[in-house]
Amino acid sequence: MASEFPPSSLEPLLSEITSLLKDRKQTISVAETAGGGILSASLLSTPGASTFYKGGLTLYTLESRIAFAGWTQDSIKAYKGPTMDIVAGLAENVREKLGSTYTVCESGTAGPTGGNTRNRTPGYVALAVATEQGTYTREAETGLGGDRQKNMVAFALEGLKLLRDVLKGEAKL
Repeated sequence: MASEFPPSSLEPLLSEITSLLKDRKQTISVAETAGGGILSASLLSTPGASTFYKGGLTLYTLESRIAFAGWTQDSIKAYKGPTMDIVAGLAENVREKLGSTYTVCESGTAGPTGGNTRNRTPGYVALAVATEQGTYTREAETGLGGDRQKNMVAFALEGLKLLRDVLKGEAKL
């Protein structure tokens, strides 16, 4: 991973998103898993972040999802990897708790190892943006194989793309 921060691939979207949030006096919160906090840190790297950033959680372990995201032991027993339903639930839970206009969430398989199903293949990510009107979801595959660090940045990029599309009214429920 490059030593620059935020990663240059995120900067154009960050600029567009943070301008829209500031201009509209709207807020964002974040629920991340495989991205490890890159979304939150990137948003926070923007001057004036305190006017739009409500908070974020890195819910990397299943135990953290019980402690902070409303999961139960039954949720863990039923867990079969990241899905659009899971990210929608995480986003909705965090949005409700933090009271933000939007919550963006990602959960994926960063690699280098994975599993035998599509959602356990390195480079797969499920995304959601929760809003008052509903929750938008999307899936993406980075095409980066098992390169963990590149996948983590790509997951943040995909999350920002969905958020931008929601903000601009271009995403479909």
